[in-house]
Amino acid sequence: METPKQPRSTNYRIREGLSRLATVLRADEWGRAKAVGLNPTQLAILDLLQARPDGLSVKEIAAHLGVSQPSATDSINALEKKGHVEKRAGMADGRSVNVHLSAEGVAVLRQSASDSFTQEAVASLDDDEQQELLVVFVKMIRHLQEKNAIPVQRMCVSCRHFAPFVHSDGEHPHHCHFVNASFGQRDLRVDCRDHEQADPSFRAATWEAFKAG
Repeated sequence: METPKQPRSTNYRIREGLSRLATVLRADEWGRAKAVGLNPTQLAILDLLQARPDGLSVKEIAAHLGVSQPSATDSINALEKKGHVEKRAGMADGRSVNVHLSAEGVAVLRQSASDSFTQEAVASLDDDEQQELLVVFVKMIRHLQEKNAIPVQRMCVSCRHFAPFVHSDGEHPHHCHFVNASFGQRDLRVDCRDHEQADPSFRAATWEAFKAG
């Protein structure tokens, strides 16, 4: 048992905190999903497809959600029966099939939007605290993707257009070559539609520059 004189490690207590947050986040997602007649996995698939106009394969959806392909297939089939997603031939290979969000699926996502306890919890932090927390999450997600625990995420730090700390402006030190504009830490993206994955060597060099900055 943990006591003031025998505390658990900081690592352990941080994971305890994340576990508590995950419990509330799951409850929030159940509430959102139930309101539109879905389960959380089905709603997560719609969320995932929303920013991907070219669609995703079943394998990609399963990898992003951390579920088995049979489980992803069951959820996709249920969504297809409801008219929330469509299956289309892949653009690169006509023999492959990608899953796309339908107009009905877009409408369902609009209906599912609502305030949540996790949104309120984040809003309780001031702007600087939110920025610091965002950077911490970017670092943790990046570590997980480099360990192949999750697919490479569409974050600034894994994008070939990202140039960290190239501007002297402390509020906007980074540069995005895709839009040719500077931006700050609070503007870092976790899932950007315009993301183009950098090769591993470029990603590593960019990360070292980001950490050094």
